[in-house]
Amino acid sequence: MEETIRRSGDRRALPPSVLALATATFCVVTTEMLPVGLLTSLGHGLHTSAGTTGLTVTLPGLVAALAAPLLPVAVRRADRRTVLCVLLAVLAAANALSALAPAFGVLLLGRALVGVCIGGVWAVAAGLAVRLVPEESEGRATAVIFSGIAVASVLGVPAGTLMGGLAGWRWAFAVMALLALAVAALLAALLPPLPAEGAVRLGEVAGVVRIPAVRAVLLVVAFLITGHFAAYTYIRPALERVPGLGAGAVGALLLVYGVAGIAGNFLGGAAAARDPRRALLVISAVLAGSVLLSVPAGGSLPAAAALLVVWGLAYGGVSVSAQNWLMAAAPGRREAGSALFAGLFNAAIALGALLGGRAADRFQVEGALSLGGALALAAAAVALRLRGLRPRRVLKRRTGRLCCVLKRRTG
Repeated sequence: MEETIRRSGDRRALPPSVLALATATFCVVTTEMLPVGLLTSLGHGLHTSAGTTGLTVTLPGLVAALAAPLLPVAVRRADRRTVLCVLLAVLAAANALSALAPAFGVLLLGRALVGVCIGGVWAVAAGLAVRLVPEESEGRATAVIFSGIAVASVLGVPAGTLMGGLAGWRWAFAVMALLALAVAALLAALLPPLPAEGAVRLGEVAGVVRIPAVRAVLLVVAFLITGHFAAYTYIRPALERVPGLGAGAVGALLLVYGVAGIAGNFLGGAAAARDPRRALLVISAVLAGSVLLSVPAGGSLPAAAALLVVWGLAYGGVSVSAQNWLMAAAPGRREAGSALFAGLFNAAIALGALLGGRAADRFQVEGALSLGGALALAAAAVALRLRGLRPRRVLKRRTGRLCCVLKRRTG
């Protein structure tokens, strides 16, 4: 059935299964980032400081970093459709536990379960586009699957912020529990059977690291994502510095940020199809500049809003650009590469939220922004030094173009 989907139908239209995977990434990322929009109300409700409340973002990232490389090994030859459905059901239970949490420790337990689901869904879903669409549509399908991340910023986090403001943070988690159940049913209905292509072993995941281009992109991603989340985890307190900016306006600005992220997702995907290293270099530089300039822009609403749009545009292209680089660098080890990428990505989220929390507690929110911008700048510096490393797919495409030119000139 999988090959039938890849070979049949209008190749310009993506199958519903790709959209179903996008809803899964939307659901897990919305759940992961939900505390960002609820940070203030969570802290007040559970009597914790901003830095301590940031652990609700740090802990899922740490657990996801461990779950991403281990879960594909644990499920071995299980059908990937079944694995994804079970993970979304567990995500629903974790959100329900968070909604009912009587104390901060119980909330952290629910968030730890969220981390298992995040790592598993990322590791399994990220590399499935190649199994669902023809080869010429792989890049577009990957961008659509990862668009769930950007849409989570547009709809998920702002909607959770609005729900938290109107009905309380517990209702935001309760709604996410219901949504996760609905997505599990959608995956069961729309995904074809996806038997494992082969049992993934820990040695295979470790072997991917020995590929130079893989190590290159992982190093850039480590700096970039750590920096982004050191700053972004505290974006609400940062926006609250702007004079006269109320809770409703903060939600509107986060919505604008998310819209910019969707545009950045597809722009980044198109740029990465040509040269993923250059795409990540530009993204890192632009993100660093927008975050660092946000420190002095706290007193001006137009400046803060403009920089937030640029920030969202840049970050929207990170995941799809890095994933395209990895798939091109290790084409025969898609699931192992995706597991490694998801593990590192979520470890960087956790580290960024932790470092940002420490900086915010010691130097106020400006410290978190400064740290995030500096780390993103380091990512740009690393990407600039890696100009000699190009993935096999890019080299093959450029070689093919050169051959075509030579044939035309000699023909």
